[in-house]
Amino acid sequence: MRKITGFMVAIASTIFSAGCLAQHSFSTCSAAFLNSKMMVDTYTDAGQCRLLSTATGELTLQTVSLSPTESKGIEKLPFHVAIRHKETKTLMLVTKQEITHIEVQKVLAKCQKGDRIVLLTLDDEYALPHNEILVQ
Repeated sequence: MRKITGFMVAIASTIFSAGCLAQHSFSTCSAAFLNSKMMVDTYTDAGQCRLLSTATGELTLQTVSLSPTESKGIEKLPFHVAIRHKETKTLMLVTKQEITHIEVQKVLAKCQKGDRIVLLTLDDEYALPHNEILVQ
């Protein structure tokens, strides 16, 4: 009986610890911001980010507080920026170092209309469902 109990405790511990690890992955919502405005039109599966090629300001990635009446940025997160080329779908890394902000014109200078700016999180704690920004 003791061997079975010890074995069951070991299995239960393994399942519990795996469950705890899984709870932390992608558990905090985040979004792209231009200045203080969240870029996604609606924080749903159908939400999209679009940006005019003439846009100016500071591009950031932030944790968000979401409510039916307001969505606001809470804390800036480190990230990388890449560009997905419209024609070839090639992904090119723009920022080799992690950043917490970048002037959007520096990124747009490397883009053509139809390209997508891609934000990459550095930690699997942060969910970023709208990580691609269409350049118009």
